[in-house]
Amino acid sequence: MTDLDANILRDSYDRQIRPEIPDPVPAGVTVERDGPLVRVLGLDHGGFLTYRTLDGLVGDELDALIARQVALFRQRGESVEWKHNSHDEPADLPDRLRAAGFVPEDRETVLIGSVAPLAGAVPVLPEGVRLREVTGRVDLERIAAMEEEVWRSDRSHLVTGLAREIEADPQSITVVVAEAGETVVSAGWVRYLNDTGFASLWGGSTLAQWRRRGIYRALVAYRARLADQRGKALLQVDASEDSRPILERLGFVPVTTTTPYVYTP
Repeated sequence: MTDLDANILRDSYDRQIRPEIPDPVPAGVTVERDGPLVRVLGLDHGGFLTYRTLDGLVGDELDALIARQVALFRQRGESVEWKHNSHDEPADLPDRLRAAGFVPEDRETVLIGSVAPLAGAVPVLPEGVRLREVTGRVDLERIAAMEEEVWRSDRSHLVTGLAREIEADPQSITVVVAEAGETVVSAGWVRYLNDTGFASLWGGSTLAQWRRRGIYRALVAYRARLADQRGKALLQVDASEDSRPILERLGFVPVTTTTPYVYTP
């Protein structure tokens, strides 16, 4: 794992994962292009703006591209996230987004790890805790309830969002819960990115009283095994400051940082 080169991994991330377009596209979601920018509409939490590169747009042309997104989402009455990575050009893009009314949220670190050693790990779960793959709406609602307890905010969009992904293609995503009896104590999901060597990890929130007991690490290893079974070589995570140190100890390599810039009409 120490032989992983951050620059090579970042190039693979840019070429294979970006722009981050749902595949397959869930029912009710549409994907549009505006120059180099990809606009995803119909998501449960608002719009999403993504790209591999802005093709050298700078100055007034870049401001005009940003202004078109603001006008469209103002008209729709919806919020929209512009996903910015710290190595994106031009360097003044964050300033231009803020000037247009986008507000930066918490920065995350993009980490990449090799599937094979992660899949081979055998973490020990606390006594009475088990991991289980789920697809039903009742279990998705239990996951949302756990996340609401962790974050003290509405997470109902997870239920409809994950349900639509599973319905679109149950082979493209696996949702895993960690349960103690009837209580969901943590949950995470893995997306198998078509036509790439990557799978991506999401979720991982854990109830406070169950942290530091190996559950998050067990969820990573379990999902790594699922990725390995599907022939994926690399795992990618947008990690919070809570999960970043754990993932780095497991051998993940930081390749860039990412910040959601959100415009709300």
